[in-house]
Amino acid sequence: MTVAPSHPQIRAASPTIARVLAGETCAGCGLCAGISDGAITMVLDDKGFARPDVRGTVAPHIEKAIAAACPGAVVAPWPTNFEGNVHPYWGPYRQCNTGHATDDEVRFAGSSGGLLSALAIHALESGLVDAIVHVRGSELQPIANEVTVSRDRSAVLAAAGSRYGPSAALVQLGQLLSLDERYLIIGKPCDISALRQFGTVDERVARAFPFMLSFFCGGLPSVHGTEAIVRALGFAPEELSAFRYRGMGWPGTASATNASGQSATMSYEQSWGNFLSGRVQYRCKICPDAVGGTSDIAGADAWYGGESGYPKFDQRDGRSLAMVRSAAGETLLQSALAAGKCTVAPLPIAEVDLMQPAQARRKRLVRARLLAAKVMRQPVPTMAGLRVEQAARGASVKDQVKNFLGSAKRIWTGNR
Repeated sequence: MTVAPSHPQIRAASPTIARVLAGETCAGCGLCAGISDGAITMVLDDKGFARPDVRGTVAPHIEKAIAAACPGAVVAPWPTNFEGNVHPYWGPYRQCNTGHATDDEVRFAGSSGGLLSALAIHALESGLVDAIVHVRGSELQPIANEVTVSRDRSAVLAAAGSRYGPSAALVQLGQLLSLDERYLIIGKPCDISALRQFGTVDERVARAFPFMLSFFCGGLPSVHGTEAIVRALGFAPEELSAFRYRGMGWPGTASATNASGQSATMSYEQSWGNFLSGRVQYRCKICPDAVGGTSDIAGADAWYGGESGYPKFDQRDGRSLAMVRSAAGETLLQSALAAGKCTVAPLPIAEVDLMQPAQARRKRLVRARLLAAKVMRQPVPTMAGLRVEQAARGASVKDQVKNFLGSAKRIWTGNR
């Protein structure tokens, strides 16, 4: 495992990255590496997260771009003067739908109803884009992730399914922008935030990325969480030939296979609840936009059973939540519907609270956690225009005090 250098080593090269690492607010998106002309690479630190390693001179214009776009320094605001609705938890939206891919193979392979995969495949096959930029499991190290550029249906399907580990989706950004191509990107909310913000200083982004899709993110876990799952299944990480977190059904199971063909599975509820959710990076705990509010379309699991306060994870036919946020998103969805690639039905926005209660709770408590960081004199990202104050009004005083004190304690003890 490669370990990122200490903060003093990079302070002179990139004050922004040094500040982000000092505050542990790096999201691991890879933007800085992707635009640095090789001066910065992404490595795993000792906590098992992808972090920037500054190995060369960071040009002043690159540092300026990093400062403007790094989601550890600034989170892209939700659009103002929005022609639609804006919810303090769920962000801006023109349509709120549930749906799924009409192709059974796509629906089965995806983490929920395969809707994002169906949209990506349609965008390719209809000529709306030249390629899909997304993340897949590494062929050499199955528990690791890598960015891939897919150009056909089979490649999109091969990368379908959630990847709950370090994933630097923007490490190839500079190279992609140098080509005369159009892309649909599927990334974490922080990846899309970084790309939107970078678009404010580089006009090539708007043309190269006509469609930016995201998903509701529960937080990015350390690779050590995945290693713990693999060992609990009876394997060593280095002996695997394949590993999936989910998919092949909804919600699907974590599945590990070794070189001899032996395999074992673990339920989604066990893998996420017992091994991954407790190992998410600090930046995710203070995220004001884990729902992809700046994407064109954000997908999520349209869980059933939330009336009890917690969704059920019984195996079912996949169903996706689809928040359509922009005119570009509406154009893409309508084109896919007309081609018969997916089906959707309107959903009252209040129903999302039942499907995604953990997301609602986190947004309500972001303000308390940020306040703790500020009191402890820790740097935090700029978060203007994201309804953080409004969302906090839905939290009880007890919960706010508990989260403030808990966050302050974790910062003080270095156990964020």
